[in-house]
Amino acid sequence: MNILLVEDDKGVVHFIEKGLNENNFTVTCAYDGKAGLALALKETFDLIILDVMMPLLNGVEVCAKIRVHNANVPILMLTALGSTDDKITGLDAGADDYLVKPFDFPELLARIRSLTRRSHKKEDSTKLLAAGDLVLNDSTKRVFRSNKEITLTAKEYALLHYFLKNKNAVLSRAHLALHVWDNDFDSGTNVVDVYVNYLRNKIDKGNENKLIHTVIGRGYILKEA
Repeated sequence: MNILLVEDDKGVVHFIEKGLNENNFTVTCAYDGKAGLALALKETFDLIILDVMMPLLNGVEVCAKIRVHNANVPILMLTALGSTDDKITGLDAGADDYLVKPFDFPELLARIRSLTRRSHKKEDSTKLLAAGDLVLNDSTKRVFRSNKEITLTAKEYALLHYFLKNKNAVLSRAHLALHVWDNDFDSGTNVVDVYVNYLRNKIDKGNENKLIHTVIGRGYILKEA
């Protein structure tokens, strides 16, 4: 199991890393919130252990930003702050569990085992589709690009969902009409082109890396740069 540990106290890092390595875990360490967030968004981890009080970005901010891109990865918050309000703040940001310092290492191991069991159970129920910095969470029906939420109509959402499920494939107008619109779709209209333009204005406008491209004579494709 690959674990990301984000903690600025090097003594605590050594204590946790040593114990996890002895229990056959692979540990990647970051010593501030900004570095931890970069690793969390770049690489794949089975679990993230996240301290609350850190330089550059605090743990609550990091947790909230991770959740925009990844609804599945278990996040365990570590903190010296043990009040109910502190715990609620961390949990509301998207943390799955909360462990107050100081703690015994066996308790940390038990929390890790519990979180990973729960994670395996919910993997099938939470569905994320992504292309570059565009993320669609089909469980919450929310769409983000560069950490900013994009509001879509029901039909725009359905069209984007189909594009993402068929990322890097050229989709003809007829194909999109068949799979996104109902059986009463009028093939003589330009409604597909209209809705593709709606999507472009919402997800590509102002972004240097365009995701939706026209393939002349064939249709459209959603692909990463």
